[in-house]
Amino acid sequence: MADATASFKDVPELFEVELGEALTARTESLATFRELGPPDLCHIVKSTGRTGQRDIGSYHFVSGVDASSSASLAAYINSLTYSIEDNSAWFSKSTAWKVRNGCYCCFNAFSRVDIRVDVKIPGGVIAYVVDLRGERHEATPEIWQETYLSALLRAILYSDDPTYWLEAYRKLDPITTIEGELRFLQAAEALFMKGWQVGSDPEIQVATVVSNHLTAGVMKYFGDSGRCQPAANLFEKLAAREPEIASLLARSYIGMNEEVKAVQIMSAAMKHTPHSYTLLHVQSDFLRSKGRPDWALKLAKEAVNCAPSEFVTWEKLTELYIDSKDYESALLTLNSCPMFTFNGRDAHRALVPAKVHLPFQRQIGDILPEKTKSEDDAADPALLRLPAPGLRGTWARAYSLLTRLVSDIGWDELLKTRSVVFVMEEEYRMQKAQADIQKVVTSNGARDVNENVAVIHEDGSVTMGSATLADDDASTRGMTSPLSESESKTEIENGLNVSAIPIIRVSSESDTEREIAESIRNGIAEQDEATESASVQSMTLEKPVQAAAGEEPELSQPSNSNQEAFSFTNKRLCERWLDNLFMVLYEDLRVWTIFRAEVAHFKTQHVAYRKTGLEWEILGDLGIRLHHKEEAKEAYQRCLDTSRYSQKPWAKLLEMYAEEGDITRTIQAAIRVAAYQYADYTEMTYPTLIARCFFKLGQIHGHAKISFTLLSMGLPDPILKIMDSYLQYGKTFKVEGYDF
Repeated sequence: MADATASFKDVPELFEVELGEALTARTESLATFRELGPPDLCHIVKSTGRTGQRDIGSYHFVSGVDASSSASLAAYINSLTYSIEDNSAWFSKSTAWKVRNGCYCCFNAFSRVDIRVDVKIPGGVIAYVVDLRGERHEATPEIWQETYLSALLRAILYSDDPTYWLEAYRKLDPITTIEGELRFLQAAEALFMKGWQVGSDPEIQVATVVSNHLTAGVMKYFGDSGRCQPAANLFEKLAAREPEIASLLARSYIGMNEEVKAVQIMSAAMKHTPHSYTLLHVQSDFLRSKGRPDWALKLAKEAVNCAPSEFVTWEKLTELYIDSKDYESALLTLNSCPMFTFNGRDAHRALVPAKVHLPFQRQIGDILPEKTKSEDDAADPALLRLPAPGLRGTWARAYSLLTRLVSDIGWDELLKTRSVVFVMEEEYRMQKAQADIQKVVTSNGARDVNENVAVIHEDGSVTMGSATLADDDASTRGMTSPLSESESKTEIENGLNVSAIPIIRVSSESDTEREIAESIRNGIAEQDEATESASVQSMTLEKPVQAAAGEEPELSQPSNSNQEAFSFTNKRLCERWLDNLFMVLYEDLRVWTIFRAEVAHFKTQHVAYRKTGLEWEILGDLGIRLHHKEEAKEAYQRCLDTSRYSQKPWAKLLEMYAEEGDITRTIQAAIRVAAYQYADYTEMTYPTLIARCFFKLGQIHGHAKISFTLLSMGLPDPILKIMDSYLQYGKTFKVEGYDF
């Protein structure tokens, strides 16, 4: 077992049960890494030097370390020796343990190999490559360059991804000097044409030379600080070799406010690559920003024709239909989006550690609540079970479009639009029944009227019995007519026809219907409708379907059939995944409506409305998803009044305050976010959420005003030093606003 004293004083560690198990698990997992790979693994072997005591193995994950050579990786392992806790007594000459050797593992996303550096202390350094089969090879200069760029891309893209979390994951600054940035650009230029090999975002089906993690990393690194000039210089050199890169070059010039030059580049590039959907999207975004959604819409349609198998082209077209208030086309386009299986970030295989050592920096962490479980970490099961937070990739993006639709037109109108453009289940059953009737009539037309004929019931079943054509006609009309008086009464008595919250039956699954019916019978439907008139209205999906099928009992059968056929053939079938997203949206709206009704009720009663910290956080996320920004902000602020240990509400408020240009509140939120980040071993300055928000404010107010505001707050020196590091980065790299 791990010795309690064999721990670094300021580095997180996971202790092994069996020595070397972390390295073995990584080797076995290499073949499962699909794209950029997981963060680097640093494995340490510690020894007490006493006979009879076995060595201790520990490891942690890290990103941001210079992986350009074996010397730089060995230097990181050597730096850990300065973090040994000094527990020696006055009469002893050395510490109780020492680092005997270390192994640094860094995944090469281009060649799909793991480069490893073994360091013996004291002793030599051995660097080698491990392939997917676990075999060793020699490390070449080309492999080192690819590994260096892979490590940088992981550090940049994983820097502030809230969905990617690992225990004992240390994040360091990947680039700290101008020289380091130049090396990054040189490596990116040399390997740019290989960029498709490292994969792409989950919304991109096929990685290309323009759409991949390398281009995403370059655009994120320079775009977050508003310094697009170095990126433009890089793309200018590459565009001469590959005309499609002009889309990235144009985007960079737009980021520099060089719009005339960007338009000239796009115009010239269209002559060489007229079928590049990325280039069409840049033009479409530019026209959209200039208030010409009609022109942008034409380009988005052309992009869909150029890349019909890509989700992003259909997504862009849906957005522009919403901008143009063509909601029926928007819903149809959304239904046409190709959906991809979500593959998350590559991660290590989880091992059960013998011990976890997570040192806490007391000077910074003093401003945070205690990291202990409390009643504020509990929440109502109905909130915890909301399915929307679990959506990822194309599913999350499609759901965002659906919430934007409901935000624009309301739930009631969305249901009407849905029933207008899609074939409802009742319509489908009726059309199927009509087809069966035609077959029966054709086959039995020569028979006597009094002979046995097929009778088709409302549930679609067919039985043989003595009936007249008039009875058949009545049966057909019965399928399309409204509920009879007795049926309506039964429905009302069961509580399924009158409700403050709609019953959404998007499929024939009886389980779903029973759950919704049960929830309404339990009293959920009795919330006050008046408090949220723009939200969910009392309406079922079946009602518009019945109206569309016709309600005139006097019509003869042929004309009735023609009407139904017309309705049926002019509609589309709704994809199952979109059906499911409607159910997810329904759950979100149901909970939100109840929440806002409760808030209004408690306000009228002049009673304090209480929730746990986690509940306020979930409600804040729900408000963001449904585009209720002010209510979401209020929920996050209420969460801060509790004792819950969570970075999310502070991070969300930080973005909101920066968007509003509120310097004081932005800095106050940034201080807390920085404390949480350092408590979780994120010791990096850029690219981070705080840096992005500071630089956004700096473009308007200048960095000097932010600096003076920080000084006026009388912060403790460790915290002031951390906050000042973001401004120092801006000064070093000459971010806009650093000089005023």
